[in-house]
Amino acid sequence: MLRRVPDAFPSAYPNIKIVQGDYDSVQLITKNAAAADVVVHNGDSDHEKSLNAIISGLLSRSTPGYLLHLSGTGIVSDWAEEEYLGKLNPKVWSDISSLAEIQDLPYNALHRNTELILHETVRLYDDKINIALMCPPDIYGKGKGLAKTHSALIPMYVREIQRLGGQVFYYGQGTNTRSWVHVDDLMRVYLKVVEAAASGCADEYFNNNGYHFAATQEHSQLDVANVVGRIMYQQGAIADSKPSPISLEQLDALLKVPGYEKLARYLFASNSRTKAERAERLYGYKAEAPGLLESLEGDVLDALRS
Repeated sequence: MLRRVPDAFPSAYPNIKIVQGDYDSVQLITKNAAAADVVVHNGDSDHEKSLNAIISGLLSRSTPGYLLHLSGTGIVSDWAEEEYLGKLNPKVWSDISSLAEIQDLPYNALHRNTELILHETVRLYDDKINIALMCPPDIYGKGKGLAKTHSALIPMYVREIQRLGGQVFYYGQGTNTRSWVHVDDLMRVYLKVVEAAASGCADEYFNNNGYHFAATQEHSQLDVANVVGRIMYQQGAIADSKPSPISLEQLDALLKVPGYEKLARYLFASNSRTKAERAERLYGYKAEAPGLLESLEGDVLDALRS
């Protein structure tokens, strides 16, 4: 199901049936979810109406269906409190041992509104539906799709550096740390869970065992700033490659996106540290793609060209 169909999509994927609609196409979503064995939901993680439509459709099936819902490790970010902004938070979250804590997070945690719906659905209907919450960290690398092929954080960081007149920035100590995954490694996690659904293997991948982190590494904001600054300087995009600190007022003035208050705190000053213990335990998951710092040149150059 697509909101907008790229011109090349039908020829690139001739065996794919396209259903065109949007997040508010409740009847269309419900109908198609009911007809599907497996639903992979990669749309708006926080859109309750479309999620409820998918769940309604799957619950109407005569046999249990499977849902892979895109959430994200923003849910465990400490962006809402100032204690660790710009500092290293020692807390590392596990998709196995931290589940009780994750389910008890406050409502203002990112993606919490839809995760609550999913947790309640599992509690009430675990015999009628199988749910996996896919929670990738920040993503890097170039995607293979026909439309959006770049992730969010690195392009946003490059644009904010440019808007600050070429100042490569960090907040506080710059030691706040985030987990990362290359898009190719993330897709291997998705493929494993889809294969488990297609084979009817629910117990180890879904419902009470259905939380899936995908991190392969972590880096501090200062680590990222140093490498991005060097690349931008080498490209003649900025006059000084050395990162420098900004104030909280300056940080909060960045990235004014309606509906996303204090987005810059989340992206550039918070901690979001996770371990993909479930994937490691189930199938020995580890990084196969190049690491973030080794791959940043391609992402930065693409951002500078866009």
